[in-house]
Amino acid sequence: MDSAQLIVTMLGLGLMGFVGWFFFLAPHQVAAAVSSGSGIQEVAITVKGGYSPNVVEVRQGQPVQLNFYRDEDNSCSEELLLPDFNIRRELAPFQTTSIEFLPQQAGTFIFTCGMGILRGQVVVR
Repeated sequence: MDSAQLIVTMLGLGLMGFVGWFFFLAPHQVAAAVSSGSGIQEVAITVKGGYSPNVVEVRQGQPVQLNFYRDEDNSCSEELLLPDFNIRRELAPFQTTSIEFLPQQAGTFIFTCGMGILRGQVVVR
C-alpha cells in the first residue's frame, strides 16, 4: 500500500468514526416540559437544520403541547411525523405549529421530518 492509499484509507476511517459519533454518541439537548396553568405540558422546539431541543421529557397521563417554530424554509423540515401518536403535520416556515397529544404509556417515542433525516425523541416518564 503506497502513501496515497494509506492517506485515503485513514481519511475514510476518520469520516466513518465522525459519522458514528455524530449520530450515536454526540450530546443531545434535553428539555423538560413546563406545565401551564391549565395542566398542559408545553415545550418550545426550534426547527432549523434539526430540532432544538431534540429530546423532550414529559409526564405520563398529562396532555402535551409541542410548539414547533420552523426557522427555515428547507424542504426537509416541512413535515413532522410522530408515528406512535398517529401525528403527521405540515410545519409552515417562520411560524409556530402546535401539536397536542396525550401520552398514555411510558417510553421513548421518536419524531422525525418527513424524510426521516431530522430526528428527536419524546421521553415519557
